[in-house]
Amino acid sequence: MTCPINNRKSPWVLVAAVSTMIALLAGPTAARPLSAEELPKESVLPLGVANKAIHAALESCKKDGYRVSVSVVDRAGVLRAMERADGAASHTVDSSRKKAYTAAGMRRSTTELADLIMKVPTLQALRDINGDMLILGGGLPIEIGGEIVGGIGVGGAPGAHLDDACAQDGLDAIGAAPKVAAPK
Repeated sequence: MTCPINNRKSPWVLVAAVSTMIALLAGPTAARPLSAEELPKESVLPLGVANKAIHAALESCKKDGYRVSVSVVDRAGVLRAMERADGAASHTVDSSRKKAYTAAGMRRSTTELADLIMKVPTLQALRDINGDMLILGGGLPIEIGGEIVGGIGVGGAPGAHLDDACAQDGLDAIGAAPKVAAPK
């Protein structure tokens, strides 16, 4: 398009054309902000519920004479709460947190993962995903209403099956789906 005054191409015509092209390429949603209804919804494990699970697991181990640490993480593996029983060894703090992290992230019990690695040796690399993974019994995912909302980990009982049993008592206390078969 030429300007009627000086017979030159108008720079404004070029700017308008480029602006129109950008708007067409960007599409109608580029300028529209997301609404709250379009954002994903996630259930959150409340701190009080995490503490209730911890106390139940600690009491279960204590009645059997085991001095343990118990950790609960959220679905992302971030520590929600942790307690170390009187007399529990210092390494139980890290082991309980890492077991909870692993169970939440992998969405299954750490005992199940350990068994799977034994059966399928190519899965050994799971141990090396990062420094927070610990594939040793005692970690259970916390499933409520069909959704994994976190993980619980117990460390310090004299056997992974005993850590699992205490962790399961923690799940039972909060009404989470069972992850360990009841003893026969």
